[in-house]
Amino acid sequence: MKLEGVRVLDLSLFLPGPHLTMMMADHGAEVIKVEPPGGEPVREVGLKQAGHSTWFRNTHRGKRCIALDLKSAAGKAAFARLVAWADVVVEAFRPGVAARLGIDYASCKAINPGIVYCAISAYGQTGPKALRPAHDLAMQADSGVVSLNRAPDGTPAAPHMPVADMAGSLMALAGILMALLRRERSGEGDFIDLSMQDALMAWLPNVLGPPFALGRDPVVHEERSWGGNALYKLYRCADDRWLALGGAEHKFAENLLNALGRPDLVPLCHLPPGPGQDPVKDFLAATFATRTLAAWTAFLQDVDVCWAPVKTLTEAFADPHTHARGMVWTDGQGGTHLGIPIRFANEPGRINPHLDVVGESTAAVLAELGLGDKAPLPSGEGLG
Repeated sequence: MKLEGVRVLDLSLFLPGPHLTMMMADHGAEVIKVEPPGGEPVREVGLKQAGHSTWFRNTHRGKRCIALDLKSAAGKAAFARLVAWADVVVEAFRPGVAARLGIDYASCKAINPGIVYCAISAYGQTGPKALRPAHDLAMQADSGVVSLNRAPDGTPAAPHMPVADMAGSLMALAGILMALLRRERSGEGDFIDLSMQDALMAWLPNVLGPPFALGRDPVVHEERSWGGNALYKLYRCADDRWLALGGAEHKFAENLLNALGRPDLVPLCHLPPGPGQDPVKDFLAATFATRTLAAWTAFLQDVDVCWAPVKTLTEAFADPHTHARGMVWTDGQGGTHLGIPIRFANEPGRINPHLDVVGESTAAVLAELGLGDKAPLPSGEGLG
């Protein structure tokens, strides 16, 4: 597999760091997860299946889990051995915590000059907000993203996808892989300061026209991406199910409106998003409300237009296409896993469904490091 031989030390918790290190494990990296004495919090968050939470299963499969007291001399010694062994360290402490524990980049680089060290935090290691704690919702709010999720009455709605967490995960993965590639050529490691807010804001190029070009906020329901374009909008069907039109290219507008017997409306779809397209929106809203989603599904099968039914999560993960792509996988204990989205023709990733209990691999890993019976097991304090 692509990352076979890459050794990763994961000190992160919750979603961004554990998700990225799981992706590395799926593609062959050896990942050791260092947990606090009480274990990774998501072990106990949400519903469980086959003895483990869904969240934990889908962020920690294939990792070896150890528990160390990083405030003890023995724990620090064991950590130093791990750093000497590792290629990558991932942590997600608030800035300053790693330095107080003596496990920051400078300390790790002194042990292993080739180490690639990724510090994931809410606001980054520098700047006025660096020490402020935040999780996904606060990140989306402070980045302007929540302001884009508005009901027709203007009320902002809580986002339902952890996009700040996942943007942080994917940007961190990209940064780590770039640093490893550069190390192959130069022999030098690197430090990655990964801010979840930076990562999220970097995902917004398609919606920044009004702020960047005009110095104003978007008028949400008049913008192309949020319902201002008639062919990029949600519509209710007769059975209170919904469908999404998701392609605003002129050819799709022509194909749909011709099929619906209203070619006269096509010129309005050439106008900019906003009120000028309201007659098309009104026509489509009234038309889609006359039939059930199933009826429209049958009708639209023969029309070359971007559209999709608005499915529930259960429906989406039961879809035959989802299964054909391998995005749902069940292990021998009945646990359900998300599949591997990066599909290589050569050396494809492979799911290892094993899930360690808290500290399961501590003794074995420490023995491999030559510490034997001197295992610095937790004594009530941990990652702090």
